Amino acid sequence: MTSPEQAPDQAVDTAAVDAGATDSVGSSRRSKITPEREQEFYDAVLDQLRECGYDAVTMEGVAATTRCSKSTLYRQWKTKPQFVAAALRANRCVRFAGIDTGTLAGDLREAAKAAGEWSTRDSMLVQALSHAVLQDEDLRSALREALVEPETKALDDLVERGVARGEIAADHPATKFITAQLMGVVRARPVLEGKAADEEYLSDFVEACVLPALGLTRPT
Repeated sequence: MTSPEQAPDQAVDTAAVDAGATDSVGSSRRSKITPEREQEFYDAVLDQLRECGYDAVTMEGVAATTRCSKSTLYRQWKTKPQFVAAALRANRCVRFAGIDTGTLAGDLREAAKAAGEWSTRDSMLVQALSHAVLQDEDLRSALREALVEPETKALDDLVERGVARGEIAADHPATKFITAQLMGVVRARPVLEGKAADEEYLSDFVEACVLPALGLTRPT
């Protein structure tokens, strides 16, 4: 019998793992995890990934951090890779969304600032998953959906608007490398120099490399 002081998700665990529990009962138990509580689980696993690396993350560790029983996590997500993939997808965020200064050069400068604000956290996450994604297709797909494809699409939109305004030619050979340049620097600097690609560094990179490659005038 569940004691009154037990946490709600702990009470769910005890009932769900009962030998006589049916699939329908299990489904009803799972539904009691609120979106807010689910986000706590996701935040906890991503924080541990950044701090400890993928191999050190365990369902038991996340359960201890979030004060739930590990059977709650296992029942909801089955395996660690599934749990991490779900957390990545739930935290999908387009950081370049809403950038529209009226010029391509201005948009790229703003994109550099935006990238600098989140480069440390995302670089840590990518590095933590770099080996694991080679072994698990779902993890690899989730990483692309969460951190790569949204940003690629947003940067492509910036370029398309620049083409539509007549700032650059649609077939300009440098346009297809913009995303690789900007995102590549974010990922590479921590490895090459041991420093995050912060706002100042990325802004200098855009001024020195990206804008000249596109034939856009640098400010005096």
